[in-house]
Amino acid sequence: MILVTGSTGQFGAAAVNYLLEKVDASQIAVLARDAQKAQHFADKGITVRVGDYHNYESLVAAFEGIDKILLVSSNDFNDRVGQHKNAINAAKAAGVKLIAYTSIEEKDAHNSATGILAKDHALTADYLKESGLEYILLNNSLYADVVPMFVGEQVLTNGVFFPAGDGRVPFATREDMALAAAVVLTTYGHENKEYAIANDETYSFADVAQYISEITGKEITYTSPEADVYKQVLEGAGVPEMYIWMLSGFAQAIKDGELETGNADLSKLIGKKPTTLKEYLQTVYGSK
Repeated sequence: MILVTGSTGQFGAAAVNYLLEKVDASQIAVLARDAQKAQHFADKGITVRVGDYHNYESLVAAFEGIDKILLVSSNDFNDRVGQHKNAINAAKAAGVKLIAYTSIEEKDAHNSATGILAKDHALTADYLKESGLEYILLNNSLYADVVPMFVGEQVLTNGVFFPAGDGRVPFATREDMALAAAVVLTTYGHENKEYAIANDETYSFADVAQYISEITGKEITYTSPEADVYKQVLEGAGVPEMYIWMLSGFAQAIKDGELETGNADLSKLIGKKPTTLKEYLQTVYGSK
C-alpha cells in the first residue's frame, strides 16, 4: 500500500489523483490531521489514516501496513526538519520499505540564499539517506505555479518587478511534478535514486515578462531592482515581513544561478514533454 502525506494540500492531492490512474484505490492511503478534511478521499475508496508530523506515536500507528510513503514536505516551518525526522523514524518503526521525499533542486541547498527553505530539505534528505530505508529523492525545481506570486497582482499595470537579474529557472508545473511522484511510486528501479524534477527548458524573468506580453497583448516590462530597493517597495506596499524575506531569498538564489543545475529528469519520468512556462502562464493570464 502507498501512503501520501500532505494529501489535503495541492501537491499531495494531485499526486493521489495520479496514483488513482495507476493503481486501485484500495492500494492507496492518505495521511490527514483531520479525517473530515480527507472525507472526499474516503468516498473514492482510499484509506484515510489520521496522524500529525508533530506526534510520533500517531505516525507509527498511521504507517502500520504501509509499504511506500510519499513524504510531502511540511508547510509548517516550526521545526520542519524535526517533523520530517518524526515521519522517517515512524516509517522505520512501522516497517515501511521506501520513502519518496519532495526535496529541492538546487546547486547547494545547504547554503542557499533561501535559508531554511532549502536547508530544511537538504537536512531531511541527508537524514533519509542515512535512515536505512530505501529512498527516492524528488528534487523539485520551483513550481511554475508560483510565478504569479513572484510577479505580483499588479503585473499587468506595473510590469515584472523582481530582483532576479538574468537568472534562469527550469520552472515546471505542480501537476507535472505530482505525476512524476506517482510514476516513481508505481514503477520499479527508482530505489535509492535522486531525480531532478525540472523542466527541459530554463526561463528568466525577462522571458516571463515577454510571455505575459504575448498572452495579453499588453507591453509588460521587466525591472530587476537592487535587493534593498525591492524590500523597501514591498514594505511600503504592506507586504508581510515573512513574505518579503521569502521572495527576496528566492530572487537572490535565482540571480545567483542556484536553481539552474543543468539537470532535468522530469520529461523522462512522465514520458512526455513537460508543460512549458508559457503554456502555464496562458492558463493564468489568457483571459486578462
